[in-house]
Amino acid sequence: MLDFAKFTKYSKPGPRYTSYPTALEFSDAFGYDEYVQKLEQQDPSRPLSLYFHLPFCKNACYFCGCNVVFTSKEDKMLRYLDYLKRELKILSKHLNCNREVIQMHFGGGTPTFFSAAQLEEVIKEIKSFFPNFVKDAEVSCEIDPRHIDEDQMRVLSENGFNRVSFGIQDFNEKVQIAIHRIQPYDTTKNAMDLARKYNMVSVNVDLIYGLPFQSLETFKETLELAITLNPDRFAVFNYAHVPWMKKTMRKIDETTLPLPDEKLKILQYTIDFLTSNGYKMIGMDHFAKPEDELFKAIQKGELHRNFQGYTTKGGADLIGVGLTSIGEGVAHYAQNFKDMREYEESIDSGKLPFERGIVLNEDDQIRQYVIMELMSNFKLDIKRFEKLFNIEFKKYFADAIEALKPFEEDELLTISDDFIECSQTGTLLIRNIAMPFDAYMKKHAANAKTFSKTV
Repeated sequence: MLDFAKFTKYSKPGPRYTSYPTALEFSDAFGYDEYVQKLEQQDPSRPLSLYFHLPFCKNACYFCGCNVVFTSKEDKMLRYLDYLKRELKILSKHLNCNREVIQMHFGGGTPTFFSAAQLEEVIKEIKSFFPNFVKDAEVSCEIDPRHIDEDQMRVLSENGFNRVSFGIQDFNEKVQIAIHRIQPYDTTKNAMDLARKYNMVSVNVDLIYGLPFQSLETFKETLELAITLNPDRFAVFNYAHVPWMKKTMRKIDETTLPLPDEKLKILQYTIDFLTSNGYKMIGMDHFAKPEDELFKAIQKGELHRNFQGYTTKGGADLIGVGLTSIGEGVAHYAQNFKDMREYEESIDSGKLPFERGIVLNEDDQIRQYVIMELMSNFKLDIKRFEKLFNIEFKKYFADAIEALKPFEEDELLTISDDFIECSQTGTLLIRNIAMPFDAYMKKHAANAKTFSKTV
């Protein structure tokens, strides 16, 4: 049983740590020429992970925090595919594209807003530049169940896609109206049936708690319906209400959002419900069947975290392609333009649409390792760290160890000479536990409108 009395007092704004340093630290101090040099000097023996951002949606979902372009115009979408191909051509001049590809992900927006023929066209184009996908590559696509048909699923399957993620959020009609996303159960089930028919190895569904008009009773009904779909994984996210960053969130009436106590009841029930139905909890927001590779990876301490969430595919250079995409190298992050005009102008000039990023200094890399180990595997092997960096851990991080004492007193973690290890409740507070190791937190601490709350 999780102790939520301890849990609630730690609610404060904090990063989700899909990267360290976080995107707030990205700047144009990392220039174009330096970025290109980083690409050209990448280790040819390191595999590649590819991310393609397909940003279009027909309508706004008010809860969404993604970088989205709202349109229904076919010519706008075709124009984007043309620029995507041109970006790949420029990229191939600076990157060894013959390296092994172990992971590829289509994110959005709504990738399946593109037709089956358009999806096939872009996949073929990608594989013409990146010919060496490994046999067991993880190839995945985010799918809105309202925008998928059999032809599209067939194209994905025939071109090597083996994982799909379906956004559900909530099945309650009142909640769906409030978030501007009407999605009946049958629509989602039809999409799930297509995924199974076309042999997707893993099917994930996303739920969100903390949305308007949600209550424990309504979310129980959503969980009961969702479990009938028999997904391989659940991602159950805490809604991050950041209307100062996302204008569409301003359409949500804040008085209809469930209070923290109700959210915690929903979270407790969700954990109990999914674990009683055969799923194992992985970190702060994921659940998987015991045979899932995510669960196997965490048992071995080999789970990794990147901009797409938890993955077993570590040790790769991430290349982001498309509007606003983020890439990651051994010691840098790079982000493309968020503005479509600037994105196109850069490609028109024969340059990659790189806007900003950061080169990690030695301290960044040390802290990145600690934070990502904690975020991924919920423990840190101190002796392994000291061997890797030739640093006395407790001396280097004396201030962080001191800041973690209240967590230790509340039995949220244990600190020994060999490990920092989270308890079950502690895994839900992993963002808080990682924050003392973040050298940039002090400058953001005074601004409550920087990050979403951890609870």
